[in-house]
Amino acid sequence: MCGICGVVAGVGREIGVTRDGLARMRDVLAHRGPDDAGLYWGDGVGLGHRRLSIIDPTSAGHQPMETADGRYVIVYNGELYNDGEVRGALEAEGVEFSTCCDTETVLHAVWRWGAGAAARLRGMYAFGLWDRESRQLTLARDGFGMKPLYWAQARGDVVFGSEIPALLLHPGVRAEPDAVGVSAYLTTIRTTFEDRTMFAGIQTVRPGEWVGFDCSGSDGIVIERSRPSQPSSEFGELDLAGTIRDSVCAHLRSDVPWCSLLSGGLDSTILAKIARDSAGSLRTYVSGCPDAGEGLADDFGFADEAAAAIGSEHTRVPVDRAGFIEQWPRMVGRLGVPLSTPNEVAIFAVAERLRADGHVVALSGEGADELFGGYELPLVSALAWIRENPGVTAGEDGAAMLDSAAWLITTNKSLFLSPAFLEASGHDSELFASYSHGFEIGVEDAGAGVDAGDRDAVRLRASLSLQRRVNLAGLLGRLDSSMMLASVEGRTPFADSRVLLAADRIPMDGLFRAGESAGTKIALREAFAGEIPDSIAARPKRSFPLPFQGWLGDLSGVVERSGYLQEVYTAEAIAFVMADPEKHWNLAWPMYNLAIWAEAWL
Repeated sequence: MCGICGVVAGVGREIGVTRDGLARMRDVLAHRGPDDAGLYWGDGVGLGHRRLSIIDPTSAGHQPMETADGRYVIVYNGELYNDGEVRGALEAEGVEFSTCCDTETVLHAVWRWGAGAAARLRGMYAFGLWDRESRQLTLARDGFGMKPLYWAQARGDVVFGSEIPALLLHPGVRAEPDAVGVSAYLTTIRTTFEDRTMFAGIQTVRPGEWVGFDCSGSDGIVIERSRPSQPSSEFGELDLAGTIRDSVCAHLRSDVPWCSLLSGGLDSTILAKIARDSAGSLRTYVSGCPDAGEGLADDFGFADEAAAAIGSEHTRVPVDRAGFIEQWPRMVGRLGVPLSTPNEVAIFAVAERLRADGHVVALSGEGADELFGGYELPLVSALAWIRENPGVTAGEDGAAMLDSAAWLITTNKSLFLSPAFLEASGHDSELFASYSHGFEIGVEDAGAGVDAGDRDAVRLRASLSLQRRVNLAGLLGRLDSSMMLASVEGRTPFADSRVLLAADRIPMDGLFRAGESAGTKIALREAFAGEIPDSIAARPKRSFPLPFQGWLGDLSGVVERSGYLQEVYTAEAIAFVMADPEKHWNLAWPMYNLAIWAEAWL
């Protein structure tokens, strides 16, 4: 797990940073890779790498890494869980390996198979690959989008990096807000939207996307985007429980100490149980606020119960009001983006603690809800809409799904946002188009799958697919950024290509049944019935919850002095929210985040 960055220029040009400047871009990512640092400096190209050593922690895994002939150079961030399988296929084609590091596997896979490598790589990755001979740069992310990757064009250069602060150190990349991206954040609390970020001109490589930059021509850099096929081949006759066990065991591949997050919910308990059975011993961690009151503080009690049943050595990591208020602006100031969810502070706190205890890798349960239908309220809302609106278009379905989960509902924006900002944001036309298209794709996929013929099930499946597309990428980004701030690699066995295939084979009524007790993630609960305590198997969804609503007012000073906030919101809207941020927490959370972000970065 690492931090990567790079700058490439068109033919006949020098890049717009010095070697020292590139080193500064690299080293602002030091928290992502405290164990090693490397630079590649060539003709019109510079690549930087910070390494968190997980597999083959010897110097053999040093990056940037080159092929033996020096033609291809890679900077890579990720973990490959089918490394042995991919290496075997490459060795059968005559490739000889000199390290045990999966970086070399990915380097040779892309060299030999090009974008076809995407269908063979089971894992999480983001990389930049430079072809010296053809002067081609390739940027790519895995299909789930587990590892971040941003890029921009600046003064004739292509600039890329794992985090936005690295790009902003290039003299041609300016910190200016993107109204479309900012407006999308206020509704979805996601810091990226399609390929947009909240900074004008800075884009994200989308999950599963490969972006090619041809730097060989005299007419400038030519950009080509593609979405190659992701892993989808059959992998044997494992049942659901067997598939998940296989994924957990694959995710345990590590040459450094690992542990597991344990909130006391269904997902984390399943992972911890499998990991404990596989390894023979396990350290588990929970975070949250022990004084949060009935319901929110239950994580500690349920996590204790789960740890006792599993037999893990368990640690509580509490987060209080003072710690939350201190860390929230500090995290925004380091990451370059607002927080998406309040419990990012709890994830960072637990990552700091487990790292201090000597652990470098932690398992986490992201992905189970999006794959197996775990969010009850959105699904109930979607089903009610579907039954009440049988003849609507995919665009109307998409808009309904958007506002059903909105923090600032799109139809209410004219009441809160300034006319100038609304105009600059295009009145969310791109956001509506994205949700409409996402729902259309979901309908096509569901209509060709196990729910074909049941129109309501197809539309409900499409809403779940849309949740997966939007929500899961955000949650994986949240986990990555919060844990990597503490130099910890988060691994998510549910967000795995083989588990996804298994989930897609289950009919919708095998995932979710409205009105039933424990009517979410039905197949997952049934697959592990009897292996985890009944109280945990039936427990409602939680995720390191914090009583942040009552803490928001502590940062009202940032809102009061924010000039940018006054450009986005009307004065009446700011006064309305600040009068009672606890009551209007759904409006206050994105508003306060925007003020903190603007003060730190604009």
